[in-house]
Amino acid sequence: MGQHMSAPENASGEKPESRNFIQQIIDADRAAGKHAGRVHTRFPPEPNGYLHIGHAKSICLNFGLAREYDGKFNLRFDDTNPAKEEQEYVDAIIDDVKWLGGDWEDRLFYASDYFGQLYEWALQLIDKGLAYVCDLNAEEMRAYRGTLTEAGRNSPFRDRTPEENRELFERMKEGEFPDGTRTLRAKIDMSSPNLNLRDPVMYRIKHAHHQRTGDKWCIYPSYDYTHGQSDSIEGITHSICTLEFENHRPLYDWFCKQLGIHHPQQIEFARLNLTFTVMSKRKLLQLVNEQHVHGWDDPRMLTIRGLRRRGYTAEAVRAFCDRIGVAKFNSTIDMAWLEDAIREDLNEKAPRAMAVLRPLKVVITNYPEGQVEQLEAANHPQRPELGTRTTPFTREIYIEQDDFLEDAPKKFFRLKPGGEVRLRYAYFIRCEEVVKDADGNVVELRCTYDPETKGGNAPDGRKVKGTIHWVSAAHAVPASVRLYNQLFRVPTPDDVPDEGDFVENLNPNSMQELHDCLVEPSLASAEPGSRFQFERQGYFVADIVDSKPGALVFNRIIELRDSFARVALPEANKAVKGAKQAAVGQAGEDGQPANEPVRGSRSDARDQARMDDPTLAASYERYQTELGLAEEDADVLTGDADVARFFEDAVAAHNNPRLVANWVSNEVLRELKEKSLAGLPFSGAQLGALTALIDDNTISTTIAKEVFGEMLAQGGDPKVIVERKGLQQVADPAALKPVIEQVIAANADKAAQYRAGKTGLLGFFVGQV
Repeated sequence: MGQHMSAPENASGEKPESRNFIQQIIDADRAAGKHAGRVHTRFPPEPNGYLHIGHAKSICLNFGLAREYDGKFNLRFDDTNPAKEEQEYVDAIIDDVKWLGGDWEDRLFYASDYFGQLYEWALQLIDKGLAYVCDLNAEEMRAYRGTLTEAGRNSPFRDRTPEENRELFERMKEGEFPDGTRTLRAKIDMSSPNLNLRDPVMYRIKHAHHQRTGDKWCIYPSYDYTHGQSDSIEGITHSICTLEFENHRPLYDWFCKQLGIHHPQQIEFARLNLTFTVMSKRKLLQLVNEQHVHGWDDPRMLTIRGLRRRGYTAEAVRAFCDRIGVAKFNSTIDMAWLEDAIREDLNEKAPRAMAVLRPLKVVITNYPEGQVEQLEAANHPQRPELGTRTTPFTREIYIEQDDFLEDAPKKFFRLKPGGEVRLRYAYFIRCEEVVKDADGNVVELRCTYDPETKGGNAPDGRKVKGTIHWVSAAHAVPASVRLYNQLFRVPTPDDVPDEGDFVENLNPNSMQELHDCLVEPSLASAEPGSRFQFERQGYFVADIVDSKPGALVFNRIIELRDSFARVALPEANKAVKGAKQAAVGQAGEDGQPANEPVRGSRSDARDQARMDDPTLAASYERYQTELGLAEEDADVLTGDADVARFFEDAVAAHNNPRLVANWVSNEVLRELKEKSLAGLPFSGAQLGALTALIDDNTISTTIAKEVFGEMLAQGGDPKVIVERKGLQQVADPAALKPVIEQVIAANADKAAQYRAGKTGLLGFFVGQV
């Protein structure tokens, strides 16, 4: 779970693994023999709402640390407020934590499991004179508490005897007093500069039905009183929470010390803040209750439920949490980090398909009527093991409306009157006639095809610069498609004027639903939750709620490329320094409405670069026709001369264009950000050498990423790095056997569990080997 930061070399010349500050604390504890070297963490949600992306960071951190140190991880519900908790939330949280990969084994607990013990401990504190029953109401208590600049005043009931306090507390438990009339408070220090130590409330009277304990209790412990003691009961070693609990740590420590119980260490880390979203549970609830969104699983919401319905994968969320690392100070993370994580994951996994979202009919006049050709198309250009599919080609097809312009500029490379374009997997076609309706709208194109260009190449060597997708009119399957954008139109939606409301920053165009879309027939039986790359469109998922055979509904997960020029108003720029921000401003020549995100900067810039440089334009075509790259890869690699040159140097070193393109697009350019390729400490040829090591099975892709990290930090020949660090894969069974035996011997308890039927541990052993 470490941050990816550069670090000095050690004496052997190797770069030590970067460790975040929590790992450093745990390393020091283990070295000192603290907790007998154990590491035991937990995730303790309150079951009063759905989890969001911020919770995902905490889950990944806590479970990741337990896994890293071969420790334990608990899931515990802080169910101490019966008025706001529901079983619905409990079930959803369990499901979401499982989906993220958190495994608590048999350690699912509830704070309510400990109500009896917490009550007994409260009596002990009363008997020691460290807790008292107070009759002040909430308003009076606030007045007595004081302020940051004024000390508090002792409650008039602070000096009750232990005997009187015990009697009153027992009567509170028996239900003799109405809600809000009495509390049990810890007796600490009303003049403490930390307001949390000014005699905090331990118990309140609440005559409310509890989802698990029923009506057994009418007094309920506070979070501050419950938290540390629950950790102690469960044997937690490191209680990891977000920074807002830093001022509560002295109270956590005070209770454990006064009770003389096992004392976990509370460690605080920075909570996750993302641009273009809100994390407050109260504000998320407002969005739902005021129907700005369609429930907690609305794909525009960054709840775990919303992300799942949007089509995000657990692997992408975990990768995002890993990349942003763990910090001590709050900051705001650019949404692009999360989007890049899902884009990278789906680029490797999602099978390809063609979908036309805004259809325009094309009749190929010289193609035989009634003829159907089944054309072969790769399901994934870089993964031949995913196989191929056939897509029917007929006389009448549909293309995207945006792929035709009647009055096209000179360097418009898609279809135009008299112009020629390549149909993906099929033929060259030329537009011969434009058919319009009575209102002058283009409703049909009449084209001819060149039968010698099947597969996209012309025997006479002529070049066609544009490639577009299509579907057969007779075989296409109807579908609805939901195009999701950012829920908010500014990067910091919480920043509103006095008396303002954050909902004023909602993006009115955050969802567009298209009902007349057509997809290729291979998608007719797409299962809900199945993900695809719609070629040239983006990544999409069959909606897990609404999609079914015969009534397909697809959600756009993410566009192929980040196409938002996120440039906000000046004050937003100050708030989110360096963020890629959504443009807001007056409506201009582009016809965009005021204060709406403006699309197209990066993709448009690459198009313009090819218009200005014929060499890049030629490379764009050659990468697709000769090297077999997908259009989106060719686009990224030919938007800049330096990037194209770097790619070609890598291919010259190792002739696997698809693998090299994947590494340049998804690894090199992601790390590059705004820096120049010339500033990298390695060359294109060295990247090619790295991909060669993957292809010849010297290293795995996972190990290659570790080597790539070292190349980024300090350069070097990848082969030398692999040899120096001993990262070569071992394929010889005889060589592997002693390693396997050593791992089994070192993990005898887990080996016994595996033999007893816990087969899920196989992944653990593979990882250890």
